[in-house]
Amino acid sequence: MSLGKPHSLRRQLWWWLVGLHLAAMALTALFSYLAYGRIINTFMDEQMRLVADSYAGGAQSRTLQPLAGEKALRGGAFVVQIWSADGTMLLASSWPALSLPLQADSGFATVQWEGDADGRWRVYTVQGGEGAQPADRPRVQVLQSASFRQQRATRRALLESLPIVLLLPVSLLALWLIVAAGSRSLRAVAREVAAQDERDPAGLPVARVPEEIGPLVQAFNSLLARLRGALATQRRFVQDAAHELRTPITAIGLQVENLRGLIPPGEAAERFGQLEAGVTRARHLSEQLLRLSRQDMPLRPAAAVEPADSDLAAVLRESVGQLMPLADLRRIDVGFEGDGEPRVAVPATELRSIFDNLIDNAIRYAPEGSAVDVRLQAAADGRLVVVDVLDSGPGIAPEFIGRVFDRFFRVPGAPAGGSGLGLAIAQGVGRRHGLRIELRNREDGRGLLARVTLGPVAGAA
Repeated sequence: MSLGKPHSLRRQLWWWLVGLHLAAMALTALFSYLAYGRIINTFMDEQMRLVADSYAGGAQSRTLQPLAGEKALRGGAFVVQIWSADGTMLLASSWPALSLPLQADSGFATVQWEGDADGRWRVYTVQGGEGAQPADRPRVQVLQSASFRQQRATRRALLESLPIVLLLPVSLLALWLIVAAGSRSLRAVAREVAAQDERDPAGLPVARVPEEIGPLVQAFNSLLARLRGALATQRRFVQDAAHELRTPITAIGLQVENLRGLIPPGEAAERFGQLEAGVTRARHLSEQLLRLSRQDMPLRPAAAVEPADSDLAAVLRESVGQLMPLADLRRIDVGFEGDGEPRVAVPATELRSIFDNLIDNAIRYAPEGSAVDVRLQAAADGRLVVVDVLDSGPGIAPEFIGRVFDRFFRVPGAPAGGSGLGLAIAQGVGRRHGLRIELRNREDGRGLLARVTLGPVAGAA
């Protein structure tokens, strides 16, 4: 059985509180209706008995004042009827329109009368005083509308539940504020999680979070501890593998260079060239692995707090100069255009790591005999600088643009010699220093544009 997406905690608490208030209001109204209805009935019955006894004992004049029907029906006024001793003749009535007959039994009763929409009337019947002559012992009947009593009880019940209704918006507002205050702790934890260094994630403080999410934070810290261990193991493996491979690969490379002059032309020279290209690729891969392991090391506090101030144009010239042998080998014309000499708050070695990989990729993917352009220019807002590396290669298919920064990913059909780590290394350095690196095919369809946005500019010469 699949469960739907759970609602937010705030919404769940909101509806639970509304439901509890409505239930409390209903129970309060019901209790008030029953309790107050009983009080009203007891009080009114006692009043009816006193009025009836007063007329039956002769304390009241038997000349009754006329009573308006509206007052009897809606105002709850008592209707008094005086009957003959044998109950056959109505001697007097304060509201003659009320045609209820004399009840056979003395005491209280509830009877129906068709003249009232509700139809229920409360009746109290009493026999006249025993000391008088039979003719002087009339029977007295007092009546009152039962709907009047019910309306009074209903009105009282609604008044009792009114404070709960008025309290509902205040409670919802209080709930909103309390949940908002509590969610600030969750947002603070989320910010601390987002600020974690992916190369060395640290534990989250448990003392500053509510008790309810303390176990979650502790479990997350345990997960981070295992993650730190796994990352440390991975870094050690990469470093050890790269160092162990570096020495034999270097030795093989030296032997290959020594054998180059001894290989006769023909098929043997062709096979030897393939071997030499494989050794060169293995050497490049070991160097990239070492660079990747150094990049994955946690930042030292000094490096994080005091970034270096680098001459961007000088760094680009050094990168272009270092890669000129590869460009000459492939007959690639590498050009550099610089707009001033801006300085950026990024160490020169980190900038070299980015631009060496981007320019190296451009030279490797550009067709032989073509050109690669490196352009340094100011951004439109004047506070940032942009470095573009343009080549005349085949570009990248749109479905692979989002994956080229993944480690060890190589675009299908790419020329041999790459390791699939260069762009991943450049992207890692860029993220560490807040630089934006993007790749896109050139609008004229003649290659790829790699753009690095840096800033803010520390100064310009």
